[in-house]
Amino acid sequence: MFQRLCFSRVGTFGLMMLMMLILMLGVGTVDSSARGDDWSHWRGPTGNGASTDAKPPVSWSATENVRSKTLIPGRGSGSPVVTGDRVFVTTAVGDPTGRSELDFRVLCIERRTGKVLWDRSVIRATPHEGTHSTNTFASASPCTDGKFVYASFGSRGVFCLTVDGDVVWSRTDLGQMQTRATFGEGASPTLFGDVLLVPLDHEGPSKLYCLDAADGRDRWVVRRDEPTNWGTPLVVPGPSDDGGNDSHQVVMTGQTKVRSYDLKTGRELWSCGGQTMRPVASPVFADGIVYVGSGFRGAFLGAFRLSGRGDIEGTDAVVWTRDRDTPDIASLLLSDGRLYFHKAKTGLITCVNAADGRTLFGPERLPEIRTTYASPIAAGGHVYATGRGGVTVVIDDAATYRVVAVNSIGEGVDATPAAVDNELWIRGETH
Repeated sequence: MFQRLCFSRVGTFGLMMLMMLILMLGVGTVDSSARGDDWSHWRGPTGNGASTDAKPPVSWSATENVRSKTLIPGRGSGSPVVTGDRVFVTTAVGDPTGRSELDFRVLCIERRTGKVLWDRSVIRATPHEGTHSTNTFASASPCTDGKFVYASFGSRGVFCLTVDGDVVWSRTDLGQMQTRATFGEGASPTLFGDVLLVPLDHEGPSKLYCLDAADGRDRWVVRRDEPTNWGTPLVVPGPSDDGGNDSHQVVMTGQTKVRSYDLKTGRELWSCGGQTMRPVASPVFADGIVYVGSGFRGAFLGAFRLSGRGDIEGTDAVVWTRDRDTPDIASLLLSDGRLYFHKAKTGLITCVNAADGRTLFGPERLPEIRTTYASPIAAGGHVYATGRGGVTVVIDDAATYRVVAVNSIGEGVDATPAAVDNELWIRGETH
């Protein structure tokens, strides 16, 4: 989600009640015993939106290069995640306005056939507040380690299931969120090792939870001086309190400040202001530097060294900043030392050198894309940028701009695609 906030377009009431589908594009068969990187988090195996070995197709249509379509009930705009021979997706079945009870569900799909292996209801509840007309009540993406799958429905709770569909634990006591202008929820959880990070930034008391992935108990909880934020936590290797070789930091975007926390203790290590209102885009990381951007009612993109402490604004821990053409809902993509991002919610894309922020190309207009919620991804030497109208433009993953293909599945897409092996999994509005 996006997480960034993953939204889904709403048409008439009848359209909103249509079943959702997952579309897989690809050729050949899946050998789960010799697979490459899983796409186990909505930002892929690196957390940066890139695959290191997938080579999905570059051209398709609603009928060309389509290997399977799987009917999914209800509405949801969380991205699919893939591990082994399975794909996981969440949905909310029932009244899409949320005025009556919804059935919150996790589904597992077989990669080879597109068959639904299981469909598990984890909770039935009536939302305490509404959502934006382009949002859904299942807009956070799940994550998995190949043995368990973790799904967050925000105020409805966080749920851990086995990959065979058995509920292991649930947390429905994390609190009800009051989102900005009732835009709705959508921040995705992050699984790292034996902990699950669950963000709850809203207009009430905001918190970041670090839960034990095995049983859902609190490892630590930190209060955050932040209003509504849809960013996803990013765990990165970096110096912490004890300075150990296995130290990691948790980086979280925020309207007030971007902040980094010690993964073991939850202690805040550093922070920096400058972001815009109600951030959505999630950070990315490489070579000791984390990149954070936002683009609503302003523009900000910053590169920060993880070695800083305290308030690092104005210090050499800030490598560079940018105040134009930055992303709003779609998150950054970091691939081979290049940062790609949309301007606000538009079909304009920019590429900069991650080391110094120097513009390599852009903003360039992507053909047939007007607005964007899905985040760009990289795989097989290409960048895939998807617009809300269902068009995916494939460009070279390079320092120069070249369009390779323009594809459409014929319906809206707000969820970020997942690239694994020779497949591209796309969640559409109705397919």
